[in-house]
Amino acid sequence: MAEAAGSYRCIECNQKATELYKDYQRGVLRISICKSCEKPVDKYIEYDPVIIIINAILCKAQVYRHILFNTKINIHGKLCIFCLLCEAYLRWLQLQDSSQSPDPDDLIRYAKEWDFYRMFGIASLEEAAFLIGLFATLWSAKPVELRTKEDLTFLLKALLLSSYGKLLLIPAVIWEHDYTHLCLKLIKVFVLTSNYQAIRVTLNTSRILCLVAILNGLILENSVFYLFQRIGWNVSNNLVPLN
Repeated sequence: MAEAAGSYRCIECNQKATELYKDYQRGVLRISICKSCEKPVDKYIEYDPVIIIINAILCKAQVYRHILFNTKINIHGKLCIFCLLCEAYLRWLQLQDSSQSPDPDDLIRYAKEWDFYRMFGIASLEEAAFLIGLFATLWSAKPVELRTKEDLTFLLKALLLSSYGKLLLIPAVIWEHDYTHLCLKLIKVFVLTSNYQAIRVTLNTSRILCLVAILNGLILENSVFYLFQRIGWNVSNNLVPLN
Protein backbone atom coordinates (compact mmCIF):
# COMPACT_ATOMS: atom_id res chain seq x y z
CA MET A 1 0.00 0.00 0.00
CA ALA A 2 2.77 2.45 0.86
CA GLU A 3 3.99 4.12 -2.29
CA ALA A 4 7.60 4.27 -3.37
CA ALA A 5 9.19 7.52 -4.41
CA GLY A 6 8.07 8.51 -7.89
CA SER A 7 5.10 6.10 -7.83
CA TYR A 8 1.68 7.71 -8.16
CA ARG A 9 -1.92 6.57 -8.64
CA CYS A 10 -4.49 7.28 -11.30
CA ILE A 11 -7.32 9.07 -9.53
CA GLU A 12 -9.91 7.39 -11.77
CA CYS A 13 -8.99 3.70 -11.77
CA ASN A 14 -6.46 3.58 -8.89
CA GLN A 15 -3.74 2.00 -11.07
CA LYS A 16 -0.11 2.93 -10.46
CA ALA A 17 1.53 5.57 -12.64
CA THR A 18 5.17 6.59 -12.97
CA GLU A 19 4.47 10.31 -13.50
CA LEU A 20 1.69 12.86 -13.24
CA TYR A 21 2.73 15.07 -16.15
CA LYS A 22 5.36 15.50 -18.83
CA ASP A 23 7.52 18.60 -18.82
CA TYR A 24 8.38 19.74 -22.34
CA GLN A 25 10.30 22.75 -20.95
CA ARG A 26 9.65 26.42 -21.68
CA GLY A 27 6.58 26.22 -19.45
CA VAL A 28 4.88 23.53 -21.52
CA LEU A 29 3.35 20.79 -19.37
CA ARG A 30 1.03 17.96 -20.35
CA ILE A 31 -0.87 15.76 -17.92
CA SER A 32 0.02 12.08 -18.29
CA ILE A 33 -2.65 9.68 -19.54
CA CYS A 34 -3.34 6.48 -17.63
CA LYS A 35 -2.53 3.38 -19.67
CA SER A 36 -5.34 1.45 -17.99
CA CYS A 37 -8.39 3.73 -18.24
CA GLU A 38 -6.97 6.19 -20.81
CA LYS A 39 -7.99 9.18 -18.69
CA PRO A 40 -5.75 11.89 -17.16
CA VAL A 41 -3.77 10.39 -14.29
CA ASP A 42 -4.50 13.35 -12.01
CA LYS A 43 -6.52 16.28 -13.30
CA TYR A 44 -6.37 17.97 -9.88
CA ILE A 45 -2.76 19.06 -10.35
CA GLU A 46 -4.18 21.82 -12.57
CA TYR A 47 -7.01 22.76 -10.23
CA ASP A 48 -7.13 25.67 -7.82
CA PRO A 49 -6.80 24.62 -4.14
CA VAL A 50 -10.28 25.98 -3.43
CA ILE A 51 -11.78 23.55 -5.97
CA ILE A 52 -9.81 20.69 -4.42
CA ILE A 53 -11.11 21.59 -0.94
CA ILE A 54 -14.70 21.70 -2.22
CA ASN A 55 -14.30 18.27 -3.82
CA ALA A 56 -12.78 16.96 -0.59
CA ILE A 57 -15.79 18.25 1.36
CA LEU A 58 -17.98 16.37 -1.12
CA CYS A 59 -15.91 13.24 -0.25
CA LYS A 60 -15.07 12.38 -3.85
CA ALA A 61 -12.82 9.35 -4.16
CA GLN A 62 -10.77 10.99 -6.94
CA VAL A 63 -9.70 13.93 -4.79
CA TYR A 64 -8.86 11.61 -1.90
CA ARG A 65 -6.53 9.66 -4.20
CA HIS A 66 -4.99 12.95 -5.33
CA ILE A 67 -4.31 14.04 -1.75
CA LEU A 68 -3.17 10.70 -0.35
CA PHE A 69 -1.14 9.30 -3.25
CA ASN A 70 -0.09 12.18 -5.48
CA THR A 71 0.80 14.92 -3.02
CA LYS A 72 3.28 15.18 -0.18
CA ILE A 73 1.21 16.39 2.77
CA ASN A 74 2.82 15.68 6.14
CA ILE A 75 0.57 17.65 8.49
CA HIS A 76 -1.36 14.64 9.80
CA GLY A 77 0.38 14.69 13.19
CA LYS A 78 -0.17 18.41 13.76
CA LEU A 79 -3.70 18.15 12.42
CA CYS A 80 -4.49 15.34 14.86
CA ILE A 81 -3.21 17.34 17.85
CA PHE A 82 -5.11 20.44 16.77
CA CYS A 83 -8.35 18.46 16.28
CA LEU A 84 -7.95 16.91 19.74
CA LEU A 85 -7.38 20.38 21.20
CA CYS A 86 -10.58 21.58 19.52
CA GLU A 87 -12.54 18.67 20.95
CA ALA A 88 -10.99 19.11 24.39
CA TYR A 89 -11.85 22.81 24.34
CA LEU A 90 -15.46 22.03 23.45
CA ARG A 91 -15.76 19.55 26.31
CA TRP A 92 -14.02 21.93 28.71
CA LEU A 93 -16.35 24.77 27.69
CA GLN A 94 -19.40 22.61 28.30
CA LEU A 95 -17.98 21.60 31.67
CA GLN A 96 -17.49 25.25 32.68
CA ASP A 97 -21.03 26.13 31.60
CA SER A 98 -22.35 23.51 34.00
CA SER A 99 -20.28 24.85 36.94
CA GLN A 100 -20.20 28.63 36.72
CA SER A 101 -18.40 30.59 39.45
CA PRO A 102 -18.69 34.40 39.41
CA ASP A 103 -15.37 35.11 41.06
CA PRO A 104 -13.05 32.08 40.97
CA ASP A 105 -10.02 32.10 43.21
CA ASP A 106 -6.57 30.81 42.24
CA LEU A 107 -7.40 27.26 43.33
CA ILE A 108 -10.50 27.13 41.12
CA ARG A 109 -8.56 28.58 38.17
CA TYR A 110 -5.91 25.89 38.69
CA ALA A 111 -8.62 23.20 38.82
CA LYS A 112 -10.19 24.54 35.61
CA GLU A 113 -6.82 24.40 33.87
CA TRP A 114 -6.41 20.76 34.85
CA ASP A 115 -9.97 20.09 33.67
CA PHE A 116 -8.85 21.08 30.19
CA TYR A 117 -5.87 18.71 30.35
CA ARG A 118 -8.21 15.97 31.56
CA MET A 119 -10.60 16.59 28.65
CA PHE A 120 -7.65 16.42 26.24
CA GLY A 121 -6.56 13.09 27.74
CA ILE A 122 -10.07 11.66 27.52
CA ALA A 123 -10.48 12.82 23.91
CA SER A 124 -7.11 11.25 23.05
CA LEU A 125 -8.04 7.93 24.64
CA GLU A 126 -11.37 7.83 22.83
CA GLU A 127 -9.68 8.60 19.49
CA ALA A 128 -7.12 5.86 20.19
CA ALA A 129 -9.94 3.41 21.00
CA PHE A 130 -11.69 4.28 17.73
CA LEU A 131 -8.50 3.69 15.73
CA ILE A 132 -7.74 0.42 17.55
CA GLY A 133 -11.21 -0.95 16.85
CA LEU A 134 -10.98 0.13 13.23
CA PHE A 135 -7.46 -1.22 12.65
CA ALA A 136 -8.29 -4.53 14.35
CA THR A 137 -11.24 -5.04 12.03
CA LEU A 138 -9.32 -4.16 8.88
CA TRP A 139 -6.27 -6.23 9.84
CA SER A 140 -8.40 -9.30 10.55
CA ALA A 141 -10.13 -8.95 7.17
CA LYS A 142 -7.21 -7.82 4.99
CA PRO A 143 -3.92 -8.83 6.66
CA VAL A 144 -2.06 -8.84 3.32
CA GLU A 145 -2.71 -5.14 2.68
CA LEU A 146 -1.63 -4.27 6.25
CA ARG A 147 1.34 -6.57 6.57
CA THR A 148 4.09 -3.96 7.08
CA LYS A 149 4.68 -0.96 9.30
CA GLU A 150 4.59 1.30 6.23
CA ASP A 151 1.11 0.03 5.32
CA LEU A 152 -0.21 0.72 8.82
CA THR A 153 1.43 4.15 8.90
CA PHE A 154 -0.02 5.11 5.54
CA LEU A 155 -3.55 4.10 6.58
CA LEU A 156 -3.15 5.98 9.87
CA LYS A 157 -2.02 9.07 7.98
CA ALA A 158 -5.06 8.80 5.70
CA LEU A 159 -7.43 8.52 8.67
CA LEU A 160 -5.89 11.47 10.50
CA LEU A 161 -6.01 13.67 7.41
CA SER A 162 -9.63 12.69 6.76
CA SER A 163 -10.60 13.82 10.28
CA TYR A 164 -10.13 17.47 9.32
CA GLY A 165 -13.87 18.00 9.77
CA LYS A 166 -13.31 18.20 13.53
CA LEU A 167 -11.92 21.68 12.95
CA LEU A 168 -15.55 22.77 12.48
CA LEU A 169 -16.13 22.20 16.21
CA ILE A 170 -14.79 25.62 17.13
CA PRO A 171 -16.96 27.66 14.71
CA ALA A 172 -19.96 25.58 15.83
CA VAL A 173 -19.33 26.71 19.42
CA ILE A 174 -18.39 30.33 18.62
CA TRP A 175 -21.56 30.92 16.60
CA GLU A 176 -23.71 29.14 19.14
CA HIS A 177 -27.43 28.94 18.38
CA ASP A 178 -30.41 26.72 19.08
CA TYR A 179 -29.14 24.10 16.60
CA THR A 180 -25.61 23.69 17.98
CA HIS A 181 -26.32 20.15 19.20
CA LEU A 182 -27.53 19.17 15.72
CA CYS A 183 -24.44 20.79 14.17
CA LEU A 184 -22.18 18.69 16.39
CA LYS A 185 -23.96 15.51 15.29
CA LEU A 186 -23.63 16.50 11.63
CA ILE A 187 -19.91 17.20 12.11
CA LYS A 188 -19.51 13.72 13.61
CA VAL A 189 -21.30 12.15 10.63
CA PHE A 190 -19.15 14.14 8.21
CA VAL A 191 -15.92 13.02 9.93
CA LEU A 192 -17.01 9.38 9.85
CA THR A 193 -17.95 9.70 6.18
CA SER A 194 -14.49 11.13 5.43
CA ASN A 195 -12.86 8.28 7.39
CA TYR A 196 -14.94 5.79 5.40
CA GLN A 197 -13.80 7.28 2.10
CA ALA A 198 -10.16 7.36 3.25
CA ILE A 199 -10.27 3.63 4.11
CA ARG A 200 -11.96 2.74 0.84
CA VAL A 201 -9.44 4.70 -1.23
CA THR A 202 -6.37 3.57 0.71
CA LEU A 203 -7.15 -0.15 0.79
CA ASN A 204 -9.27 -0.22 -2.39
CA THR A 205 -11.73 -2.38 -0.49
CA SER A 206 -15.48 -2.96 -0.33
CA ARG A 207 -18.01 -0.55 1.14
CA ILE A 208 -19.27 -3.16 3.59
CA LEU A 209 -15.85 -3.73 5.14
CA CYS A 210 -15.35 0.03 5.51
CA LEU A 211 -18.72 0.36 7.27
CA VAL A 212 -18.01 -2.58 9.58
CA ALA A 213 -14.61 -1.12 10.49
CA ILE A 214 -16.15 2.29 11.24
CA LEU A 215 -18.91 0.73 13.36
CA ASN A 216 -16.46 -1.39 15.37
CA GLY A 217 -14.31 1.68 15.96
CA LEU A 218 -17.39 3.58 17.17
CA ILE A 219 -18.39 0.75 19.50
CA LEU A 220 -14.98 0.72 21.17
CA GLU A 221 -14.87 4.54 21.30
CA ASN A 222 -18.28 4.74 22.95
CA SER A 223 -17.29 1.97 25.36
CA VAL A 224 -14.43 4.14 26.61
CA PHE A 225 -16.82 7.13 26.80
CA TYR A 226 -19.31 5.24 28.96
CA LEU A 227 -16.51 3.75 31.06
CA PHE A 228 -15.45 7.26 32.09
CA GLN A 229 -19.07 8.06 32.89
CA ARG A 230 -19.40 4.94 35.05
CA ILE A 231 -16.38 5.89 37.15
CA GLY A 232 -17.91 9.30 37.76
CA TRP A 233 -15.93 11.50 35.37
CA ASN A 234 -17.92 14.23 33.66
CA VAL A 235 -16.73 13.99 30.05
CA SER A 236 -19.23 16.66 28.92
CA ASN A 237 -19.47 15.90 25.24
CA ASN A 238 -22.41 16.06 22.84
CA LEU A 239 -20.31 14.87 19.91
CA VAL A 240 -19.27 11.31 20.69
CA PRO A 241 -22.41 9.28 21.41
CA LEU A 242 -24.68 9.03 18.38
CA ASN A 243 -27.69 7.70 20.25
